[in-house]
Amino acid sequence: MKQVVIGGGSWGTALASVLAQNTDALIWARDHAVVESINKEHRNSKYQSDLILPEHLRATSSLQEAVSDADLIILVVPSHVMRMIVSQCVEWLKPGAIIVSASKGIENESLMTMEEVLSETLPRSFRGDLAFLSGPSFARETIERQATAVTVAARFLDVASEVQQIMNRSYFRIYTSEDVTGVELGGALKNVIAIASGVADGLGLGHNSRAALITRGVAEITRLAVKMGANPLTLSGLAGMGDLILTCTGGLSRNRRVGVELGKGRSLEEIIGEMNEVAEGVKTTKSVYDLSLREQVEMPITHEVYKMLYQGKSPIHTLKDLMGRDPKGERDY
Repeated sequence: MKQVVIGGGSWGTALASVLAQNTDALIWARDHAVVESINKEHRNSKYQSDLILPEHLRATSSLQEAVSDADLIILVVPSHVMRMIVSQCVEWLKPGAIIVSASKGIENESLMTMEEVLSETLPRSFRGDLAFLSGPSFARETIERQATAVTVAARFLDVASEVQQIMNRSYFRIYTSEDVTGVELGGALKNVIAIASGVADGLGLGHNSRAALITRGVAEITRLAVKMGANPLTLSGLAGMGDLILTCTGGLSRNRRVGVELGKGRSLEEIIGEMNEVAEGVKTTKSVYDLSLREQVEMPITHEVYKMLYQGKSPIHTLKDLMGRDPKGERDY
């Protein structure tokens, strides 16, 4: 079985290391230096460079070599380039290949989830073999083989079950779901709340503030997801609350880091300029803001994060406005 990961960043490298634990796997990376370091040194020279990767893992910078005859393809590219990369892969896809998206984002212009982007980009024959992986999982800890649990969702449960059987490891436990919408939206929207949580930390606020943001964050994530067809129980699971807690509290979270620096008074341009990986929450915030308007769902935390990122609103005024909203019942908006 030919197993391939498209995307040589931290998370792509982590999932490739899972695949390559006991058998051959191939990872595609655009950066030739990354490809060379994986093939010669069993390291990713750009991401998590101090960690040794499995000997069964090989890298290539050729999309054709990666995709041709692949039985399992895991897409781990930023959401804003997903359409472009997949369009380039189409001509080499093997009929019947399972395609798994592990990217957490929503396309800005179209407001499409990755399922919708793939359904629009791929030939119709592949649409029944799509799966979507999400859950609380930092790349570094996955490469280190620390115990991790995630969810894989597909419209057809047998597809999710096949991915589960292929990727399940003693340290990497996979649960299945048929709620693609809930799993995808939980994975994407939590990054917005993580930025807010980081801002609170950057302002020097305490555990009370973080707990409030996480809890009210999952409430507004659930409102939008349910409006778009998700099962609310999914948002209390690994791809919802689980991923939200990790991203809002973990020191390895890129989105939380953006928020921390914003809370300290730094500009977004300065923060992003220092990062060598994409913080999906920055672009996702705009998508979710627009989605909330389209779906007429009240999302106060998301709206305030949007104003900080795209309208220059100060973090301290954001805090004041969130706390100064009209009193409501907890189950009210």
